[in-house]
Amino acid sequence: MGASDGAKYAYIVARVRAMKGKLIPRDMYPKFLNMEIPEITRFIGESEYKNDVDELGKKYRGTDLFEHALNQNLALTYRKLIDVSQNEANFLITEYLRSFDIWNIKTVLRGKFSGASEEEILEDVISAGQLRYRDLTEIVKIGTIEGVIAAFAKTPYYPALEGYKGVLADVENSLDKLYYSNLIKAASASGNKLFLKFLRTEIDLKNLKILFRMKRAGMERDEIIKMLIPGGMELKENDLGRLSAMSFSEFVRALEEFSYWKAISDISAELGSLIHIETRLDKYGLVYASSISYYYPLSILPVLDYILSKKIEVDNLRIIVRGKETNLPEDIIKAHLVM
Repeated sequence: MGASDGAKYAYIVARVRAMKGKLIPRDMYPKFLNMEIPEITRFIGESEYKNDVDELGKKYRGTDLFEHALNQNLALTYRKLIDVSQNEANFLITEYLRSFDIWNIKTVLRGKFSGASEEEILEDVISAGQLRYRDLTEIVKIGTIEGVIAAFAKTPYYPALEGYKGVLADVENSLDKLYYSNLIKAASASGNKLFLKFLRTEIDLKNLKILFRMKRAGMERDEIIKMLIPGGMELKENDLGRLSAMSFSEFVRALEEFSYWKAISDISAELGSLIHIETRLDKYGLVYASSISYYYPLSILPVLDYILSKKIEVDNLRIIVRGKETNLPEDIIKAHLVM
């Protein structure tokens, strides 16, 4: 990466460094576990979430206020990244954050499929991508899944939606593949090798989660292959085919060939839930992003590291509050946290 490349990232990286300094320290999460929900809400109401809590406090209470404040803050934070970035950085950040468009389309479709109310669906949308909250509010008013799909006809996501035959999982899978396929094209077109490496690693981690879930559920090889996302860093197409055909115990042993094994090697995948493994893989992704951004401080990587760190902060806060609301034991809540 040359000096001119570094210069074009200097401003956005400086902004991101300041934003990262305002993230909640990791050592706060165990303390949150000992607090009641109103205390946690009060804490975030005195932090970077203050404006969101103050604004939404007029309309919501309790965990509803918490959920909406987290979602709004995340959306506004990411939108700020798009607003303060330029040229290549702006292009790559915009494309990467389209993952929230995918999330929102899935959320609306699932909501319609299960008969959720408009308010319930909107509670889970995060307008951090290109689809604005007002667009989603209009789409949520549409009565049928077919009508919702038609509303996306002029968006880049329509190719994954138009084949809907009544099975939501197929459409969700197509959306994920379309997102990563478009993102790899965007990264390749920009010539940004660091972004591409980060992206391919993210695909590997997603595929590992899919493999663990599908293997545990006893799915057949062909069903698993359909779900996996092409374009990973270490897990190439032939690796995915081979791993998909193995029994669960063979699959776990075969993972020793890959660098990701060290993140999960001490967990017995045969026992209990897969939550510990998924949390470790998320942690691997976070540590990986942080370490490579350290080596390339004037690049897109510190921005991606911040995007991941902010998302994990919001996820952790949400897990703690939802867990407390449903009286989950502390050790179960803790197992879900990425720290």
